[in-house]
Amino acid sequence: MGLISYCNVGISGIAAAVPKQIINNYEHDLYFKKEDIKEIIDKIGVKERRFADKNTCSSDLCFAAATKLLDKMNISRDEIDLLIFISQTPDYRMPATSVLLQERLKLSTSTITFDINLGCSAFLYGLTVAYSMIIAGAVKKVLILDGETRSKVYSQKDRKTGFLFGDGGVAALIERGERFGKSWFSLNSDGSRESLIKINAGGYRNMSSNETVMENVVDEYGNIRSDENGYMNGADVFNFVIREVPKDFYRLIEYSGIEVPTIDYFVFHQANSYINGFLAKKLKIPKEKIPSTIEKYGNTSSVSIPLTIVSELKNKLDKHKRLLLSGFGVGLTWGTAVIDMDGCYITDIAEV
Repeated sequence: MGLISYCNVGISGIAAAVPKQIINNYEHDLYFKKEDIKEIIDKIGVKERRFADKNTCSSDLCFAAATKLLDKMNISRDEIDLLIFISQTPDYRMPATSVLLQERLKLSTSTITFDINLGCSAFLYGLTVAYSMIIAGAVKKVLILDGETRSKVYSQKDRKTGFLFGDGGVAALIERGERFGKSWFSLNSDGSRESLIKINAGGYRNMSSNETVMENVVDEYGNIRSDENGYMNGADVFNFVIREVPKDFYRLIEYSGIEVPTIDYFVFHQANSYINGFLAKKLKIPKEKIPSTIEKYGNTSSVSIPLTIVSELKNKLDKHKRLLLSGFGVGLTWGTAVIDMDGCYITDIAEV
């Protein structure tokens, strides 16, 4: 059923890193008419984003976040038993980026490493893997590194995606602790809707060629992209979100047996302000309980939930707080989690 619960394991620290380059969405583009740009940005709510330069990868952002987190928390590299790297923009097709980060961070060669290739819900999936490994007694401390450079994936000449996505990286330390209490997760997938958010070429089903990298006008609105640029059917994704996410929300609430008013913060994937605003209204959640970063960082895919925690909840999680996390997107996959956080160390956001 995709419903899982844990006890006495949680997040003890989180750090984040973003590129130095700030993109002002209102001034960024000369391809579309100014009035069209304003209409798009006002609807999706993304005023600024961060773009990595051509030499900066997701791993670089994660490395900066991890280094800061381990140093500030005074965690020895030898204490990390498992490193999980989450991304759909890895350094290479092979080897796995997690292995490269093990060496770069100077972790022990006995450290378990692997990648998770998943989209916007991936941080929740990564947490369940980390929690499970700790509960099983296989490891004591897990480092989750979650990074995306989505600016390199989507065409800036496609109004459906060109104003939406940004880059970022996070590091989260997971370990045992009675203070964390119980946590609950619901994870879901529906591959029948795989075409709604997709890169059609560049993998091994449709390999790269001169044709796949060629830009083309793709619709009557003049949007331009190649087969190796990301594509999103925004209307169908919206319909999916408003139908499935509230159902999953209530399913997990019933499974956990908790009361909604006991939740201190609701951290949604930062899809766009229109979707998140609709969810908040439908679920009847007070605005003050919903931290948001869509305005200044855009949609950073799987990074958005932990990035929002670092950006908006720093100094608010030093005492016991209950969070509901909700991620949804590429796959399509979606998930909801209720976790307790207590004494979580959160760093300032690093710029790379």
